[in-house]
Amino acid sequence: MSDKPMNKPSETDWARIDAMTDAEIDTSDIPPLTEAFFKRAKVQMPRHLIAVTVQVDPDVLAWFKAQGEDYEQRMHAALRIYAEAHKTAQP
Repeated sequence: MSDKPMNKPSETDWARIDAMTDAEIDTSDIPPLTEAFFKRAKVQMPRHLIAVTVQVDPDVLAWFKAQGEDYEQRMHAALRIYAEAHKTAQP
């Protein structure tokens, strides 16, 4: 683990990004969502949730809350997506 602080400010020009229109965003590297994709897609509802206390940065919580009343479910979904993407094969 690195001893370097992880609070380096972003070098992204967010004002330029915010000013972009949808037409200006290059999405050429994103595959189209086809009928086949939607036929395979499934909604996965959590089965047995457990309550935990997790510390998050105030701005992260504010962002999720700004997404709507179901912000806790959205946080759960984000964690699920991250966990699924980083699973390693078990021997």
